Amino acid sequence: MTASSARRSPSDVTGFTASPQLAQALQQIVVDLVELHLQGKQAHWNVVGHNFRDLHLQLDEVVDDAREAADTIAERLRALATCPDGRSSTVAATTTLPPFPEGELSVSAVVGLVTVGLRATVDTLRTLHDQVDSEDPSTADLLHAIIGSLEKHAWMVSAENRSV
Repeated sequence: MTASSARRSPSDVTGFTASPQLAQALQQIVVDLVELHLQGKQAHWNVVGHNFRDLHLQLDEVVDDAREAADTIAERLRALATCPDGRSSTVAATTTLPPFPEGELSVSAVVGLVTVGLRATVDTLRTLHDQVDSEDPSTADLLHAIIGSLEKHAWMVSAENRSV
């Protein structure tokens, strides 16, 4: 649009609306982020053993970042005139994350399980990224930040089980 262009009428300004494919991709991301948040809390409540306290606190950071990321993408869906669905029944039925076991778990087991959950969530983000980017680069920028955060958590959590 140039400076000499005619003004638009209000009826000509509609805003960007997500296609069904974009909405579905973002919905899957929301679901996996909500599931990661829930699995992180389950782990936080039930981890036991050597180095319990450090991992217990570290899991809160993972949970907070997953919850914030889910909120960011859900609110982006709303901004794109689509309704996210974060109901527990929807999350349980559609998440791609492996299930998380019940009961007490050792620090070592939790490290492995949470690392898998983080990596699975990142895989969802990376798998859907190009599809999102082709329709809405602004939303893809949000995914970049989330991927970076979750990959950092995966590295830091997984380091608990490593030795040199």
